[in-house]
Amino acid sequence: MISCDGHRPRGRLLGFDTFSFCYWMRLDQDKEYVGFATLPNQVHRKSVKKGFDFTLMVAGESGLGKSTLVNSLFLTDLYKDRKLLNAEERITQTVEITKHTVDIEEKGVKLKLTIVDTPGFGDAVNNTECWKSVADYIDQQFEQYFRDESGLNRKNIQDNRVHCCLYFISPFGHGLRPLDVEFMRALHEKVNIVPILAKADTLTPSEVKKKKMKIREEIEQYSIKIYQFPDCDSDEDDEFKQQDQELKESIPFAVIGSNTVVEAKGKRVRGRLYPWGIVEVENSAHCDFVKLRNMLVRTHMQDLKDVTRETHYENYRAQCIQSMTRMVVKERNRNKLTRESGTDFPIPVAPGVTDNETEKLIRQKDEELRRMQEMLQKIQEQMHGQKEY
Repeated sequence: MISCDGHRPRGRLLGFDTFSFCYWMRLDQDKEYVGFATLPNQVHRKSVKKGFDFTLMVAGESGLGKSTLVNSLFLTDLYKDRKLLNAEERITQTVEITKHTVDIEEKGVKLKLTIVDTPGFGDAVNNTECWKSVADYIDQQFEQYFRDESGLNRKNIQDNRVHCCLYFISPFGHGLRPLDVEFMRALHEKVNIVPILAKADTLTPSEVKKKKMKIREEIEQYSIKIYQFPDCDSDEDDEFKQQDQELKESIPFAVIGSNTVVEAKGKRVRGRLYPWGIVEVENSAHCDFVKLRNMLVRTHMQDLKDVTRETHYENYRAQCIQSMTRMVVKERNRNKLTRESGTDFPIPVAPGVTDNETEKLIRQKDEELRRMQEMLQKIQEQMHGQKEY
């Protein structure tokens, strides 16, 4: 008999030879392996099969390159059927909400991308509360998801909630305009706002640096809550930590968009050709396009969705439940007052309903109120736990 180290055993150990001892040791080690280490692979296969969805909103005045940048980010043409308006038509146009949906596949992974555009924003002479239609649209998507989530068929809920809003800031000026401040303050509790410094090729590098610093100061001054990049875990590698720090320091992203291929130093690149030279879109020394694309697609897309679900949507859901609770309490108190006072104001019930049935309806409403209060308390506890975390 040959031992596990390839040599013949010289004796026995407690009645087993050396080969038998090694064999049983291997069996004992196998028993320690359960198999749940394959769970990430199972989640990966299921997620790839189901596909992913992401809704991106772009906002800002016309002429800042929103459409060009979106096409550059996802290498597609979402605006091929769009009708361009002249200056006079843009002035009289009210803010509209348009959706463009496209299915993108890359290496077997499918992404359903929805771009929500806001044509007409900031183009009118009087832009008072022009952001209201944008805020209403975000609330409508929350409301639709809340209704679907509370319904009977919850298996195929379509998520149209806005996960990120790229807000384009004009490079012409000394910082944020009053419209920029009003827009971001009105929406920062509803959606993840990522500020974008548009048309960075119209500024010199020193001007871009000063403009970024000025915008960051004003964002803090006006208490605007933009999207906050999550802190890196201690076990992350140094390269990822450095990349995350560069993203935080790049806010607002100074970007250039272009779908034109030009030749630079013998290479064909996407960029813009000027009499004095070429601006390369994917050159980190020229703009922050690559950093923005990596943030949106490679590193923080899932976190943007998580923050939308766990923070913005939960806030909306809690407000809805509070409103429903107040309505139930108000109706309950009114019915109780009617019964106790014996006034001529009857409890609104269907024709032909007896007093016993009326009491049953009241008990049902009381039970519904109790359940809603319990649900509200749980949501508040979850939100409190998330804030502490």
